Amino acid sequence: MSDPGFIEGPGPGGVATGLPGSQQAAPEPLSPEVFSSAARAILDAVNGVIDGKQETARTALMVLLAQGHLLLEDVPGVGKTMLAKTLARAIHGSVSRIQFTPDLLPSDVTGVSMYNQASGEFEFRPGPVFANLVIGDEINRASAKTQSALLECMEESQVSVDGQVYPLGAPFMVLATQNPVEMEGTFPLPEAQRDRFMARISMGYPDRAAELDMLEAHQGRSPLNDLRPVVDTALLRRMIATVHAVHVAGPVKEYVVDLGQATRSHPDIVLGASPRALLHVLRAAKAHAALAGQDFVLPDDVAVVAPDILAHRLLLDRRAVLNGKDAASILAGILERLPVDTAASRAAARRAASAGSDGPSLSSAGFSSPGDQARVP
Repeated sequence: MSDPGFIEGPGPGGVATGLPGSQQAAPEPLSPEVFSSAARAILDAVNGVIDGKQETARTALMVLLAQGHLLLEDVPGVGKTMLAKTLARAIHGSVSRIQFTPDLLPSDVTGVSMYNQASGEFEFRPGPVFANLVIGDEINRASAKTQSALLECMEESQVSVDGQVYPLGAPFMVLATQNPVEMEGTFPLPEAQRDRFMARISMGYPDRAAELDMLEAHQGRSPLNDLRPVVDTALLRRMIATVHAVHVAGPVKEYVVDLGQATRSHPDIVLGASPRALLHVLRAAKAHAALAGQDFVLPDDVAVVAPDILAHRLLLDRRAVLNGKDAASILAGILERLPVDTAASRAAARRAASAGSDGPSLSSAGFSSPGDQARVP
């Protein structure tokens, strides 16, 4: 790449094509310095287009590095699709966009087998889901039948059509936007679909300063038109491998399990966190720790990511809803009451991390310290 701002992945690996049957070597973790540089490059690219939403951009990157899928829910016009398109364009990989409508069919998403008269055989034509980053715009405007076309893709990274299985490229992420369910022409996502989204976040309205900056920057030409990729998919896969290598001590895993069990036994919650949800919490906590410059996960990381990971999965009792309670406030109460031994978790994590590696830590590469949880790298 001739672009001086583009960071190419060192060592083995290539750009994922997203085509059926593509095979890729297992990526190696990055050095702390390269991980730090790549993370900053992605966040700077997104924040250069989306004004005043640094924490939202950080959460989106966290979900991407944790190999999850992101659901953006808010009213129209606050930048949901713009955020998804900006993150996708910052990655030098394949990107597709699906506009969900009531008449959209499952085959419009996954692909279809078509008869080739010349060969006398059926040939599979891949759908838009065969991409590294798939933008699903207004996903809840499609019927439940079409929404279900993404279930296998999001959970198993593959598509099954006419008895054949077609693997998706890596990395693979669905960034879906949806309007509030009370708006006209929407179909609520079923519980199984919501549970496959690692996190749900809301954009919210920008503050006054950010809105003034937006009017100045976007009045003539959108900054998205000038955005160029800053990392390739080979490097992104190695960033994901770096997140996988973040250590999780036993006490932290127990804390995650205790959190899940607390949601299942809470009197205001009918449907608590699933085992998949707890796995997503752990993966997101590892990504959050890596972005904060840590080699290990602390209970603080779990507490920070838990609301975005769990709130959309919980089904509340009707009496709790009538009393004005919501999932976020109930989770906040659970986290406040849940006992945690941060000192023991930190000591166990450091012992394991020091025993497993003598190399430089993420903290030494210029990231924030373990106690500096909120700072964006």
